[in-house]
Order: sequence, then structure tokens, then C-alpha cells
Amino acid sequence: MSLGNFFKSMFSGSPGQRPLPDPVEYKEFTIQADPLYEDGKYRTAGYISGERNGENRQVRFIRADQHGDEQAAIEHALQKGRQIIDEQGPALLDRTQL
Repeated sequence: MSLGNFFKSMFSGSPGQRPLPDPVEYKEFTIQADPLYEDGKYRTAGYISGERNGENRQVRFIRADQHGDEQAAIEHALQKGRQIIDEQGPALLDRTQL
């Protein structure tokens, strides 16, 4: 691959290089879907952020679920983010990855 093609591929909007969808607010947390593109499928992944002990924190979550299209993975990541928040509450921000 030539250097020009390398840079073109990095900024072409291909999976993994696209803008993130809008974050969603839920119970004083922010959920940011960020699906991982692997082997032609999208894996459920994202970030949950919020304030804990006066400090802004962010936690990464990655799940085994795979989807054929990116929008399905985004919707599932938002659903999983809500579920994680409901199950773990503010204590989830004491971790860096789930």
C-alpha cells in the first residue's frame, strides 16, 4: 500500500474511522455507543461516563454480541449501557473497564 493510500484509508470513514453516534443521557450518566468492527461484523461496545466523588470518569464496555449492521450494534450498545447502569449504579465508575 502506498503512503497516499494508507492516509486515504485512515480518513475515508471506513468502519473504525467513522464519527461516533450522539451520546445518550440516562440516570445522570452518559452512554456513548462505539461498536467495534471485526471480521465483517460489529461488536457491541461503548462508554459510560458520569461523575463519581466530584470527578468525571469514563468506563469502557465490550460485549460478545455481534451484529450484521452498525445501527443494530449502536442500539444494542445503548440498551446494554442502560442495563449496566441499572445493575451497578454509580459504583460502576470505580472501574475503568467492564
